[in-house]
Amino acid sequence: MSPKGLGTVITKLRGHETQEALARRAKVSRSYLAAIEAGHKKNPSLAILQRLAKALRVPVAELLA
Repeated sequence: MSPKGLGTVITKLRGHETQEALARRAKVSRSYLAAIEAGHKKNPSLAILQRLAKALRVPVAELLA
């Protein structure tokens, strides 16, 4: 999956939730989350993907679909 694709999926899944709220629940910085959503972070670690998936209540595979 392209970095932009991952960011699009995360943006869609968070819906009306703010980046700040999701970042807090996933224990990542808001700026890091913004960079992922914008496609600037090419390879977030598996640990980051797992935390984001847990915060979004989806399997990691759904982030990568």
